[in-house]
Amino acid sequence: MTIHRVQASDAAPGLALAGLGTAVAVAINMLLPAVSPLLIAIILGAVCANAVTLPAAVRPGLAIVSKSVLRIGVALLGLQLVLGDILGLGFGAIVMVVVIVAGGIVGTLYIGKLLGIPFAQRLLIACGCSICGAAAVAAVDGVIDAEDEDVAAAIGCVVVFGTLMIPALPFLSHVLGLSDTDAGMWAGGSIHEVAQVVAAGGMIGGSALAVAVVVKLARVILLAPVLAVISVRQRSAIAADGKRPPLVPLFVLGFLACVAIRSVGIVPDTVLDIGKQIQVVALTAAMFALGTGVRLSLFRSVGSRPFILATCATVLVAVLGLGGVLAVG
Repeated sequence: MTIHRVQASDAAPGLALAGLGTAVAVAINMLLPAVSPLLIAIILGAVCANAVTLPAAVRPGLAIVSKSVLRIGVALLGLQLVLGDILGLGFGAIVMVVVIVAGGIVGTLYIGKLLGIPFAQRLLIACGCSICGAAAVAAVDGVIDAEDEDVAAAIGCVVVFGTLMIPALPFLSHVLGLSDTDAGMWAGGSIHEVAQVVAAGGMIGGSALAVAVVVKLARVILLAPVLAVISVRQRSAIAADGKRPPLVPLFVLGFLACVAIRSVGIVPDTVLDIGKQIQVVALTAAMFALGTGVRLSLFRSVGSRPFILATCATVLVAVLGLGGVLAVG
């Protein structure tokens, strides 16, 4: 059954379940703001799927949420980006960001190959650690349609290791004697999630937070070209129905359109705030839907290798970030 043919009555049970899961995840996040609502949602979905047998009636609605709603959330992520702020970093910092993202992805893919990890799983972890955490994992999944347990493992890895970086990076910055600005650049260039970068930048203090966020958003904007490259690779294999995937997925064009709209400054702050809230809710709902496809038996079969790879990827991105900061400085 294809998503666009699902009737509203067929989709309602799954949409209602996803809505309930999203509400619970957001509520928990309000109590525990340090924990990503996306991670909470995928854990809730997995618990729900393994604690009870979900009826077949919820599947059409959950499929819509895990695909279409996911793409909406990724597209709206573009509303957080202002090209002028990113260009204001200067040529050296922009090159640094490109090296971090490209080097992080290529290096992680290579290490994952040595560990014997399937390409889809290492690509998810590589992009999550190198670009923007769970949102990048979800976006890449929207292009390659990976297995649900691979997505869950990748999201868990990037959120956990990114969270560990929140206290570690400010401490290491102090030990290395970095200025607030340099420490902020390192945080923005190395930590996985935007929210985690904000937390670390705030701990460093001074001018660190502002520069950390801008550097991080520069990494986020590279999500679009990375997804385009992945999509081109996917086109090399003809799908079972004889059709090739689009050269550039529609939601990537939506992401770029949102970046353009935000950059020209025509969107009121109120609308931007609403868009951000919708983006968080959409991605949280998608994570819950993906979580319901995870079975513990399948998750156990993933083993420890993804976590080893995520450790290596986190260290690699951090080293590339520090090297870039020292080179630019």
